Amino acid sequence: MDKKELIDCICQINRTAKPEFLANFSQEELSAYLEHLMELDLEELALCS
Repeated sequence: MDKKELIDCICQINRTAKPEFLANFSQEELSAYLEHLMELDLEELALCS
C-alpha cells in the first residue's frame, strides 16, 4: 500500500485519527501502526464472541 492508502485504512479503523497528523509519519511507521490496529480489532472481535 502507498502512504495515502495506509492513512485511509487507519482512519477507517481509528475514526479519531486525523489524516494531517498521520501524514507526518513514514510509510513504514504507518504500516506498523495499521498492523497493530488490525490486531487490536481482531482481539476485540474475539472478546465479543
